[in-house]
Amino acid sequence: MRHSDVLLKALWLVVWQAAVGRGQANMSTTLAPQADRVMALGEWEDRWQEDRIGFHQPQVHKMLEANIDKVVSGRTGVHFFFPLCGKAVDMKWLADMGHSVVGVEISEKGIKKFFEENNLTYSEEPVPAIPGAKVYKSSEKNISLYQCDLFNFTSSTEGQFGAIWDRGSLVAINPEDREKYAALIVSLMAKDCKYLLDTFLYNPELHEGPPFFVPAEQVHSLFGNSCDIELLQSADVLTDRQRDWGLDYFTENVHLITLKSS
Repeated sequence: MRHSDVLLKALWLVVWQAAVGRGQANMSTTLAPQADRVMALGEWEDRWQEDRIGFHQPQVHKMLEANIDKVVSGRTGVHFFFPLCGKAVDMKWLADMGHSVVGVEISEKGIKKFFEENNLTYSEEPVPAIPGAKVYKSSEKNISLYQCDLFNFTSSTEGQFGAIWDRGSLVAINPEDREKYAALIVSLMAKDCKYLLDTFLYNPELHEGPPFFVPAEQVHSLFGNSCDIELLQSADVLTDRQRDWGLDYFTENVHLITLKSS
């Protein structure tokens, strides 16, 4: 290699590293207003006990409906995972199609409400591998909901999954836990897994969260090393609820994330 080529390559590397550094600095600045925000698990349980669950949707999520074919990808009996599942009606919708569903939720009330409101009987049993955890299993559908801390759930519990619907999990966990969360999700992905991730964009200086602000740059920072990421849909979903938070825009993005082929 000629001396001039070596110099050009070195110069390009310096410019690239500087650009990456600026990008990381800009992202850190953008995320700063919510960086130290912490919600204890007990606060989520309190929300359920007090019925402060404005995050719950009484109908199947429109973006899941719109993109279900890309998630299922022609497969039958897909093993779906719902992190922080709440009482999402999406779970029964998928089970009715013949898929199996596993969810994790900290609130016992939220889990029991799911079965009761969908007229499903269920059994309850301890989970020896996770101290203090319980699993609630539907008698009619292939649905198992674990009551435990999400970070105590591993692939040894239910294996890996062919699909994950993250309808309010990454945007709900504490910002400081996102890297740990991403590592957990990747560990739960089977080789053919389709991970559908829902995120929100707004001015984080005007609302402390949750739901937390998660820009596309951070999605790529969290998952880009091991996964391919595709933005499937973006929509303006500002309602009076967000206006009451003081926001003047609220954008919902849905990403399809798949493991890179080795």
